[in-house]
Amino acid sequence: MPETVSDIGEFGLIARISDLIDREGVRSDRVTLGIGDDTASFLPRAGYEILVTCDALVEGRHFLLERISPFDLGSRAMTVNISDIGAMGGRPVYALVSLGLKAEMSVSDVEELYRGFLAELNPFNAAVIGGNLTRSGNGMFIDVTLIGEIKRGRGVRRSGAKAGNAILVTGYPGQSAAGLQLLLKRQDSPELREHPLVKVYNRPSHRAQLGEAIAESGFATAMIDTSDGFIGDLGHICQESHVGAEVFSEKMPVSRSLSEAAGELGRDKVDFFLGDSDDYELIVTCAPEHVNDLRSIASGCGGTPMTEVGRITNAEGIRLLLATGETRSLKSSSWDHFRAKKE
Repeated sequence: MPETVSDIGEFGLIARISDLIDREGVRSDRVTLGIGDDTASFLPRAGYEILVTCDALVEGRHFLLERISPFDLGSRAMTVNISDIGAMGGRPVYALVSLGLKAEMSVSDVEELYRGFLAELNPFNAAVIGGNLTRSGNGMFIDVTLIGEIKRGRGVRRSGAKAGNAILVTGYPGQSAAGLQLLLKRQDSPELREHPLVKVYNRPSHRAQLGEAIAESGFATAMIDTSDGFIGDLGHICQESHVGAEVFSEKMPVSRSLSEAAGELGRDKVDFFLGDSDDYELIVTCAPEHVNDLRSIASGCGGTPMTEVGRITNAEGIRLLLATGETRSLKSSSWDHFRAKKE
């Protein structure tokens, strides 16, 4: 029988986690106290602002434990936090991880979870410096607090968009939502887990390196990651910037995989693009003369596709401009954990 969390207990598990981080993680000279005391401590870098974000993933709400590997789950949990830091233009430096675990969970699965965390942190030379463990009766949860940094005054907020700005988006929003629907519709199998959209859902990518490069360029007026869906997150920019937006339907980037899945699921591919979907792409606004500059920056960051999909307006609300010339008002509704049903 595999060794379980209850077999070695809380402090035995902490020791195993600490040993794994020492072997496979990175060390920072600015960390003066790491795992093993009441708090961690570190020295902030002169001339930099500290960024702090946190995100929780709850079994049955944010992930299906039987449909995702522990490694991919760890990667996913860290990615959603790295994406927030990247959307400000910052770089992650330290993470604290709190876990609620079932007593029967295997120790090897917990170790794989941490390997997923480290797979996302190590490329930034970022370190896990603390956390917390507790027993969870109904299902596991992961709560990550991520600390990042950015040069003072360089952060890109949601509130800077101006009328006349172009709206750009990276990648192909909507793929994660389609991947989830495929997981719910089809019987689980190794082939299903290798489906490109299911992989996007289970192990999404962040655009943090690109976000940092965009912030450094000074070309962006506003930026946000698509953790709630394209229209929901564009709506956040509009609300904070006190502007409206027009989105061009014929310019929406839709991947072939999404088009095929939409047909299988009996859904409109445009609805997937616009709706709730945690893809962790970037929505960026900029002056029209800087569109090509940002595309060049994106091309230099791993060849990330960046598409101009609309423009910022003075009018209130978000409108969809159809290829026929017709317009349709869009309701900006982000994912809401406490709303029983979407209107």
